[in-house]
Amino acid sequence: MDAQPLIALPAVLALECSPDQSPDAVTLSRDDAEALAALVAQDLHALLPRIGEARLALAGALFDPVELLRPGFPAWTTLDELARRVPRGHLENVVAFGSHEGHMPAQTLEPEPEHAGGALRLLPLSVLAPEALAEDLAQQMEVQLVGRGEAGARTADWLMRTLGVQLEHARYLSRNDLLALTCVQYEHVNLAPLWSLLEAALLTPYQPETTLSARGLPLRYADGAVHAGSPAAWLSAQPGESAERAHAFAGVVFELRQYAALLAAHRLPLRLDQGEAADGWLLETLAAPDPDLAPPTLVAHEAAGLGTVAVTAAQPGADGRPRLLAHGYPLAPQALGPLVAVLAARYGIEPALHAQGRVVIDAAGLAASAAVRH
Repeated sequence: MDAQPLIALPAVLALECSPDQSPDAVTLSRDDAEALAALVAQDLHALLPRIGEARLALAGALFDPVELLRPGFPAWTTLDELARRVPRGHLENVVAFGSHEGHMPAQTLEPEPEHAGGALRLLPLSVLAPEALAEDLAQQMEVQLVGRGEAGARTADWLMRTLGVQLEHARYLSRNDLLALTCVQYEHVNLAPLWSLLEAALLTPYQPETTLSARGLPLRYADGAVHAGSPAAWLSAQPGESAERAHAFAGVVFELRQYAALLAAHRLPLRLDQGEAADGWLLETLAAPDPDLAPPTLVAHEAAGLGTVAVTAAQPGADGRPRLLAHGYPLAPQALGPLVAVLAARYGIEPALHAQGRVVIDAAGLAASAAVRH
């Protein structure tokens, strides 16, 4: 086997915990990881008889799907690298990596506390197969795991005793199975456009992908990031009465907030076409300040249940109409303060927001209130 290149075939052991239960720990010790790997090897050998000709690697860590489905698949990449270093014959070619003194052997194999509460927990597996075997074994994994991949009784019992939880299901999935499952879950909650972008980032990162959000906001994947169209530009193209358009604008920002949170969890940056982005906010500049006019004012556009959905910087124009300088969009609760601070520093003003209690719009789109007309 060592004379041939080893092809990595990624998979997971997926654990569905009973409601309101979570594992006692998110990582397994080295000894426990090795014990589990031996049980997993027995389960997989019953499904995939030729797996004994390959090397099975297991990471003794419990992840949320968003932690594994990230560009470059870093958890699997690390697991593969570690497994390739282990000499052939070690533990009969079954290798496991667990925690020692509270730490996994690599940072990418450390589950993140903020994702520890989900009902679905995933232990990464990798089958490193000789090139001559890899294609056949990969095909068998795609057929057998999704159809017959329930973990054996001994494995499930060991998991429940060791993790201190009741399990609804414990089953093996290929990475393709996991991608398909996640796709269905995102489509179920009306996030199919987001999935199309994420899938491109995961599987074809060299190819651009364009789509529209459910509300029609342009989105595209390119160069390792998702680029969103301007919510203000989107609003300017919307028909209807002012109240309807204001409600629609709040809805599109809410949608963008959902996307931003999920993209951040998947470690895929969100950018703004023709604008700026930082941690939790987007900003588009419309015009430079006019030194002959009064200093800019920052106006908060507010919507019920969502708080501030946009911040507009504007100067009182010579004709009495506000002169718009920039629109900023806070996409996370903690982002409003930093966004206001950036705008205040840029325009040399106090970081004060003029709250309007509504989304201020005019016939052209997002506007500023009377607060900047005086």
